[in-house]
Amino acid sequence: MLQRLRRRMSGTKVAMWLIGLVILGVVIYGAINTLVWGDYTLTQWLDLSIYGIAQGGIYALIALGYTLVYGILRMINFAHSEVFMAGPFIGYYVATAMDQAGWFDSGWGSTIAGLAIILLVAMVVSLAIAVMLERIAYRPLRRAPRLVPLITAIGASYFLQYAFLGLFGSNVKGYPDIDLLKGTWNILGVDVLKTQVVVIVAAVIFLAILYVFVQRTKTGKAMQAVSEDKDTAALMGIDVNRIIVITFVVGGLLAGAAGFFFALLFKQVKFDMGFFPGIKAFTAAVLGGIGNVVGAMLGGMFLGIAESLFPNLVLDGVCKWGTTGCIPAPYQLKDALAFIMLVLVLIFRPTGILGERLATKKA
Repeated sequence: MLQRLRRRMSGTKVAMWLIGLVILGVVIYGAINTLVWGDYTLTQWLDLSIYGIAQGGIYALIALGYTLVYGILRMINFAHSEVFMAGPFIGYYVATAMDQAGWFDSGWGSTIAGLAIILLVAMVVSLAIAVMLERIAYRPLRRAPRLVPLITAIGASYFLQYAFLGLFGSNVKGYPDIDLLKGTWNILGVDVLKTQVVVIVAAVIFLAILYVFVQRTKTGKAMQAVSEDKDTAALMGIDVNRIIVITFVVGGLLAGAAGFFFALLFKQVKFDMGFFPGIKAFTAAVLGGIGNVVGAMLGGMFLGIAESLFPNLVLDGVCKWGTTGCIPAPYQLKDALAFIMLVLVLIFRPTGILGERLATKKA
């Protein structure tokens, strides 16, 4: 028994678990301190949680693009962050033209129709970019070593980013204010921003539609078959090329929708706006289990909520006793959380929360 334990517990594993325990201890210590000192009211915690859910919904929609492509092609499409950027970027020009034409000042009917048109434009543009990537950059390299399409994806990402920089400039472009989405709604006694409600509801609807599509339709089941074994799926009569294109189409549509919701939430777009959301969505996909659709959904929601709560809940508490002011603005470290979680997941559970150990499973 002791010999087996010694074989399994190498020095590296012991060191990793010690690091994990130290991090867990710091998190618990900081959270308890923050709650004991009572610096934040229940309303403030609810506001942070709702913002985290809205942000997590966006991360989940982007993460699904990563996880769908990985499930089919076993590659990380790092250009997906620019697919996310392209839709709302072009949508900005449509929104500005509509605003100048008075489209958003003609009642709630025309406003909703205008928002739907902008959403549709964003989704179609992202879809077109995603399909172009598959046809031009990835399809010729489908049988190449896995490192080759990975490098190609990084190159495509930079190409798209700087193409938009050259064509549209480096200035931040602000979406027009929409009167219908200004203010708050009172939900169960809590004032929630209208934009957050729209983003949360719409994200949940899109996630539910995708889940039904993948699990219940013939095309979705064909995607699962191709993900399991492309050659066998082809022998069974499935058009593998068509399924791969559909996978990029679905990922592009979701990325375009996520970009539109991001623009509604933050009111601005820029040529490099996809970088941080893309990295965080990739972290969410890894956290949930890369290649697992439900895992990507859960990972995105978890990361959004953790990113919203972690700085105030943990970092404020860590600085309470004897080290006041050690982190002047804890919320500025929220972006670092995604990278920390990515490293920890890769160290302690590379397969993610819902990932499978395929070698063990098939053995």
